[in-house]
Amino acid sequence: MLGASDAEHLALSLREGRVIFTQDDDFLRLHAMGSEHGGVVYAHQQTPVGDIVRGLMLICQVLDAEEMQNHVEFL
Repeated sequence: MLGASDAEHLALSLREGRVIFTQDDDFLRLHAMGSEHGGVVYAHQQTPVGDIVRGLMLICQVLDAEEMQNHVEFL
């Protein structure tokens, strides 16, 4: 989906039941505007890679696809 808009990425995540990991604030704005999606995991640009990996692993262990739908989880 190279070149696709952020809104297109969110729509695809909803259709396929996938969660998007991002460090792009635009996804937070789209969520705040009410765009539906399969879930977003957001981390600030300065977040260490190890913290990101541990956070993603924890999210996979405690939240299922249904719980992540239209939900933003911050790392």
